[in-house]
Amino acid sequence: MTEPVRIGNASGFYGDRFSAFHEMVTGGPLDYVTGDYLAELTMLILGRDRLKDPSLGYARTFLKQLETGLGEALDRGVKVVSNAGGLNPAGLAEAVHGLVDKLGLTAKVAFVEGDDLLARAGKLGLGSPLTANAYLGAWGIAEALRAGADVVVTGRVTDASVIVGPAAAHHGWQRDQYDELAGAVVAGHVIECGCQATGGNYAFFHELRNLERPGFPIAEIHADGSSVITKHDGTSGAVTIDTVKAQLLYEITGARYAGPDVTTRLDTIELADDGPDRIRISGVQGEPPPPTYKVSLNSLGGFRNEVDFVLTGLELEAKAELVQRQLEESLPRKPAELKWSLNWTEQPNAETEELASVLLKCVVKDPDPKVVGRAFSSAAVELALASYPGFHVTRPPEDGSPYGVFTAGFVDITEVEHVVVLPDGSRRVIEPAAETQKLEPVEEAELPMPLPQLVAAGRPARSLTREVPLGRVAGARSGDKGGDANVGVWVRNETAWRWLAHTLTIGLFKELLPETEDLRVTRYVLPNLWALNFVVEGLLGEGVASQARFDPQAKAVGEWLRSRYVDVPEVLL
Repeated sequence: MTEPVRIGNASGFYGDRFSAFHEMVTGGPLDYVTGDYLAELTMLILGRDRLKDPSLGYARTFLKQLETGLGEALDRGVKVVSNAGGLNPAGLAEAVHGLVDKLGLTAKVAFVEGDDLLARAGKLGLGSPLTANAYLGAWGIAEALRAGADVVVTGRVTDASVIVGPAAAHHGWQRDQYDELAGAVVAGHVIECGCQATGGNYAFFHELRNLERPGFPIAEIHADGSSVITKHDGTSGAVTIDTVKAQLLYEITGARYAGPDVTTRLDTIELADDGPDRIRISGVQGEPPPPTYKVSLNSLGGFRNEVDFVLTGLELEAKAELVQRQLEESLPRKPAELKWSLNWTEQPNAETEELASVLLKCVVKDPDPKVVGRAFSSAAVELALASYPGFHVTRPPEDGSPYGVFTAGFVDITEVEHVVVLPDGSRRVIEPAAETQKLEPVEEAELPMPLPQLVAAGRPARSLTREVPLGRVAGARSGDKGGDANVGVWVRNETAWRWLAHTLTIGLFKELLPETEDLRVTRYVLPNLWALNFVVEGLLGEGVASQARFDPQAKAVGEWLRSRYVDVPEVLL
């Protein structure tokens, strides 16, 4: 096929806008509608579902969404691809068959499996997790589509694979067409998170005229792997170089972006305007994939509980010290982990009680639910009439709740049997990549020339600068990868890039975000995007499900960074 394939994504996570599937199918011309449901936390949720009922383990919302628009999709020739199968793609495929019969439709359904390694986790050196799923690639999806499937559901494939598979099937790509595949991976990475490509969670959101209900993104992928990111006409939000660039920086590391089918060179991306709400992506280069699959591992880490004490008025530090000492001494057994944090939001001489108060949070974790359950809750509540003046809590603590731990594992690609079950029921094994390349970091890109006379000894000359929030000149987007946080920072012109690349060092990054001071931070330079990406190891503890910090997925770390004051050259303001 020489015509581009038009792929629209209608889900960025399990719980995204319910009506998006129907809106995407009916909103304009489309060849495929896709859905990404499987965040790291989702796999834990589905694992707990499966413990309760072995017939579950898939994203049930997908079925309800499919019911609202499958008939329309079939009438329009739009095929559906989704990873909503989670831990049970066969079960979801069976449920889709049932839905098709219920609606009186005719549809060919296929599914992809083989990612679930739980039964062999111990033998593969992956421990004893609750879930263990390899990140599969796009070729099982492509095979199903070539066999005529109208609906394809998968287990744990990479987020971009639900877009790469349709593109590969449409254009007839071979497995060694790495540049084309890499281009599709980039397009998939942009649209996989839904409205984050059309103005959602966008640093400069105030510049967008209409963000009430952003349209979901579409990728028009060409035979050479280039693409145009757009959205249906008449929908709100916007597709600009900066909304696309923000999503490109989301949850990546450096220049090499590894996947099961291709390693994508993010340092080769070229962006250009292609008309209103149309951004062209070109020039992407690819390399053979690594010889291992990444494996998503979720385990039950134990049980947790928490309480927020409200401290109001005067002598707040003394009040905090008193209640900390009282609670810790009254616990019958000390939890394995006990953390206190004091959030200072009060204002002197405040006109409202809320502004005169701070929150003192106590979080406890332990393998034994009894230690963090009633014993902890009772100890906290029993202080109500015996502690600091004005004692109260935001809500009484309850029983301890289980929390999860995410880790990433790796297995040789020959240890995973990637299988597609075609619409006729036949099973076909997708062979692992014949050519692989060990993943190595790219030599750091050459920095641009610094702005003349504005940088001295690595810091701007104060007479020519003004102290303002970094966000006056830079955008950011942040997120999580297991226990690590990713923070992408970009600027919007070359002059600003010549300043940012030399100014926002790891040292300044840690100075601006003191919470990262004792953690390992790696900086990656992406000159083609005028961007830096920082990976902060361990900021999120054992991953989002462990709820180790105030913002457990690091979604707002980038905005925190943008709010911090730095010396910015006047010429940039």
